[in-house]
Amino acid sequence: MNAQAHMPAAGAGNEVLLEIRNLDKHFDGLKAVSDVSMDLRAGIVTTLVGPNGAGKTTLFNLITGHLTRSGGSVRWLGRDIGGMKPYRVARLGIARTFQDLRLFGDMTVEENVLTVMEPGALPFSLSGPSTAEKRARVAEVLERTGLSAKARTRAVDLAYAERKFLSLARIMATRSRLWLLDEPASGLDPNSYELFLRLLREEVASGVTVCIIEHNLDIVVSISDRIAFLDRGRLLADGDPQTVLDDPDLAAIYFGDRT
Repeated sequence: MNAQAHMPAAGAGNEVLLEIRNLDKHFDGLKAVSDVSMDLRAGIVTTLVGPNGAGKTTLFNLITGHLTRSGGSVRWLGRDIGGMKPYRVARLGIARTFQDLRLFGDMTVEENVLTVMEPGALPFSLSGPSTAEKRARVAEVLERTGLSAKARTRAVDLAYAERKFLSLARIMATRSRLWLLDEPASGLDPNSYELFLRLLREEVASGVTVCIIEHNLDIVVSISDRIAFLDRGRLLADGDPQTVLDDPDLAAIYFGDRT
């Protein structure tokens, strides 16, 4: 693996937002995540890489409360969030996408974005924004994601790339501080891919912190400030992209050439 220039850090990369320590998840004896410790630091993009079955999505599920940990801890701004329900984790300012997108197919694009702006859904929100503020925010994120013309279109009637951007628009609307993105650029055409990269760079520059699962190495080297390499549930490396991607042992594991 050969690292190239990656996205520069946003300058706020010292504060630890999410602290993972000795995290374990076992399924009937299978160690899906085993003794993983890592930090997600403010204002940078951390990319999770590794072969299929490495435990990347399981790690996201443990952070967001979709799975219960077998051991270890997950702390957000110093607070242990292990055992919290997913909706409570989201209210703290941690948003995520899924590989299966999880959109409301019969709702319009606009309605899909509005659902994440209900009073109890937004991070740090008690009463929620006014109707005018919500409409303005929706219009802004749809404009930026290229979906303005599809505001009244049902999600089920969108093209694949448009559904991907709708999933991203829903996260953008929440103003969450940490984004967990599960293969958000997979299947995008070149123009859509360039728009995705531009949006991600803009959001990170504005203070958003991102952790992304990605298999496409062209994308990885384009966006990563740090790379965490997982294999068989274990964290094998966590560091700068050049060091991780140029490691011949990790490359052999990634491409299935392990001895």
